[in-house]
Amino acid sequence: MIIKSYAKINLSLIVNKKIKKTGLHNIQSNFCLIDLFDKISIKKNKKSFDTISFSGPFSQNLIKNNNTIQKVLQMMRKLKLISSFYTIRVNKKIPVFAGLGGGSSNAAAVLKFLHPKIIKDEILNKIIDEVGSDLRLFFYDQGFLYNLKKVIKFKKKHNLFFLIVYPYIKCSTKQIYSKVKNHRNRKTNKKKLNKGVYAFINEITKSNNDLQSIVEKKYPDLKKLISNISKEKGCYFSRMTGSGSACYGLFRDKRCSKVALKRLRKKYPKFWFSIAKTI
Repeated sequence: MIIKSYAKINLSLIVNKKIKKTGLHNIQSNFCLIDLFDKISIKKNKKSFDTISFSGPFSQNLIKNNNTIQKVLQMMRKLKLISSFYTIRVNKKIPVFAGLGGGSSNAAAVLKFLHPKIIKDEILNKIIDEVGSDLRLFFYDQGFLYNLKKVIKFKKKHNLFFLIVYPYIKCSTKQIYSKVKNHRNRKTNKKKLNKGVYAFINEITKSNNDLQSIVEKKYPDLKKLISNISKEKGCYFSRMTGSGSACYGLFRDKRCSKVALKRLRKKYPKFWFSIAKTI
């Protein structure tokens, strides 16, 4: 069986104070899943262990023996959600160490495929505590992460078009968050997020990614890249997703994003580019 494991984009990201119990920063984020995806094949095996392998353009930099899929399978057996063992092959098309959530997406895709029934919050939270907080996002196509324990699903799905640029800078999420010094507690206007697409885009444009300045300080070329994306015709805004280093521009339509891709690829021939839209 082949399943799709979609990437995510953080349209905004607010970093709040750390949670005393876990030591993790509480965050708020408007996010969406996009049609950039890894392909995962899953089948039962007769062994007493799982076999997980990776291929594709972004498979070389993965930690093969301690990945999110292995963690989610172990937790599912521990919680008696499954009893079998599996052979799993992942074709990695989502850039890694990029802020696009590929690892969490892979784990969520496997979890939903092997256990398609609704999982109780208590059980899901145990899995998330082991695998990673981003896992929760991949149960929604679009939404607002109110805190690490709660996602508010948008009442209206928006059709959004992106140009994604990955400059092959490997960003460690842990290291980026360790440099956060200022914390905010800004409220998002959820009413506007549930209105039409233009009101939604207008509200998102006013926000930002609190981690972006940290990455830009370490990698000044990233700031220039984001600025150049924003100057392209039809681009509403550009910023970094997650803890980076993938950047994106939100465009008026697919045609504008394609024109921008051709122009920017000439400036940055060694970077990875992709056109994407919300699923």
